[in-house]
Amino acid sequence: MAPNQDEEELLRSVALRNAKSIHLARQRAEEELIRAKEALELKTRELAQSLAMMRATLESTTDGILVIDSGGKVTGSNEKFAQMWGISRDVIESGEHRRLLEVTSQQFKDPRQFLGRIDDICTSSPPESYDVLVLADGKVFERFSRIQFAEGRNVGRVWSFRDITYRKQAEEAQARLAAIVESSEDGIVSKALDGTILSWNAGAERLFGYAEKEAVGRTITLIIPPERLDEEHEIIARIMRGERVEHFETVRVRKGGSRIDVSLTISPVRDRAGRIVGASKVARDITDRKRAEDALREADRRKDEFLALLAHELRNPLAPIRNAVQILRAKGPPVPELQWARELIDRQVQQMSRLVDDLLDVSRISMGMILLRKERVELAAIINRAVEASRPMIEKWGHELTITIPPDPVYLEADLARLVQVLSNLLNNAVKYTNQGGHIWLTAERESDYVLIRVKDNGIGIPIDMLPRIFDMFTQVDRTLERSQSGLGIGLTLVQRLVEMHGGSVEPYSDGPGRGSEFVVRLPVAVEGKGHGKEGGVGSEKVAPAPKFRILVVDDNNDSADSLSILLRMMGNEVHTAYDGLEAVGAAATLHPDVALLDIGLPKLNGYEAARQIRELRGSDTVLIALTGWGQDEHLRRSKEAGFDHHIIKPVDFEALMKLLSSLRLSHP
Repeated sequence: MAPNQDEEELLRSVALRNAKSIHLARQRAEEELIRAKEALELKTRELAQSLAMMRATLESTTDGILVIDSGGKVTGSNEKFAQMWGISRDVIESGEHRRLLEVTSQQFKDPRQFLGRIDDICTSSPPESYDVLVLADGKVFERFSRIQFAEGRNVGRVWSFRDITYRKQAEEAQARLAAIVESSEDGIVSKALDGTILSWNAGAERLFGYAEKEAVGRTITLIIPPERLDEEHEIIARIMRGERVEHFETVRVRKGGSRIDVSLTISPVRDRAGRIVGASKVARDITDRKRAEDALREADRRKDEFLALLAHELRNPLAPIRNAVQILRAKGPPVPELQWARELIDRQVQQMSRLVDDLLDVSRISMGMILLRKERVELAAIINRAVEASRPMIEKWGHELTITIPPDPVYLEADLARLVQVLSNLLNNAVKYTNQGGHIWLTAERESDYVLIRVKDNGIGIPIDMLPRIFDMFTQVDRTLERSQSGLGIGLTLVQRLVEMHGGSVEPYSDGPGRGSEFVVRLPVAVEGKGHGKEGGVGSEKVAPAPKFRILVVDDNNDSADSLSILLRMMGNEVHTAYDGLEAVGAAATLHPDVALLDIGLPKLNGYEAARQIRELRGSDTVLIALTGWGQDEHLRRSKEAGFDHHIIKPVDFEALMKLLSSLRLSHP
């Protein structure tokens, strides 16, 4: 039966409503799908961002990171891990941890042991572990391992590797340094700028007697003598300026009050910002060294005293011998054999005097006690006098001497006597080390602001290996019996030191044995235009006859006093003698001498005191001349303080004495 119209309408209405409901449901479903899709895309983006951030974090860390899931598959790593182990990307991307670990294990001395340890970590190791890996090439890695859990189950393991090679090296170096510091014999102390002691090693404990617990926390004044506290203020001031104090010698106090000599080296200590926050100090006990130095100084003093005494004792007998030669020259018969004997004795006395003077000069120069008496002097005067002094030796050996000097005058600011000594020593050396009938050249040439003086010979030469040592004390090229009279080996030492005191230098040259030798002296030339210098050689100045004086000769060596008195009488003087200091003062009071020649080492009253008393009696009416074997600088100073006008060393050069007496005419009527 067909539906009626109402039923059809109802059906159509229901169908329409159903269609609308379906459409709305579909529309809502589509909207939900869109929203779900958008949420999924958002989650995907967030996950990608999270993964990117995680990757950036992994790549930015300095540790090497490796991630393995619970099944042993590699699920992640960073570039640092690949670089650290030298692993290629294809090995990492393979995902096989076993292959990965096989590659890394090859860097170890025992790969099997390494693989075994890795397998333990993958299976039965605790959730977190730590160990240190030492590679075959010496690298050291820290390894951290941690299991990752998700909802209570093991989802894999994260390994991180950190290269601690440099840290380990630093720790080992620090340990070695600490061991060195602790085992050092020196005291090593650190302190704050306020002086508080911060560290104190075993060496400091041994050196100063305080245990570490007794010293740390107290101030450094604990070991500083009260009178030396200013040293600490000065040291801290220098440290704060960033300076290092090296080898500062001072005195410190030990526990119990005893004192020790120490050498300190103090350095600034800085923090990481570079600020100076303290100081480190190394203290070394130099007590034994100081004692040794004191002993050496005492030995040196005794040596100088001995040399002075030796010189005095040697000069005393030389003086009357030389006086006797002068008397024989003046009064002896002109028999050739006697003249030869007189000259022989005189030469030997001069040689003995020169050796004594050389010994004392070396001692004085070593102690810095020689003062140069510089004046403007012409080079020709120096050369002429040196040649004149060496002429007897040159002629005795039959040598030919060739002299070449600049045509124009050359002036030096120099001690004439000392440079004459330099050149005569070099000439004498050339004479002694050149076989009979040799050739010696003495040349001088101007070179800019210097003059070069060359002393050359065709003698026995100098071995090449001896050239660096030729100026050393007591060095001699030839010690054979044939040259047993070549001296003490100190002449060249004197040459070098005297030349250097003049601001110059001296160099030896030789092509070896049998090839001759040459010494080149380099001296600065005087500034032009400062007046006139001394010119000419020995004998260029005429000595006027000495006036007639009343002279008192005082010497406890009777031979010396009597022989000099005879010589002076032969020159027309009125001469009286005395043999001790008291007798000299009495004679001066009664005789009123114009000149008194006094020895220093007199009995009863020494020469210094006798001179003082004579000066009180006679004022300036008597010229006081010390005539003595004592010739060191101390004796020159003391004779001047005692009132002596002149100081002459025995054996006296009689011509020089007559020249001195001639100069006294200016103050004598």
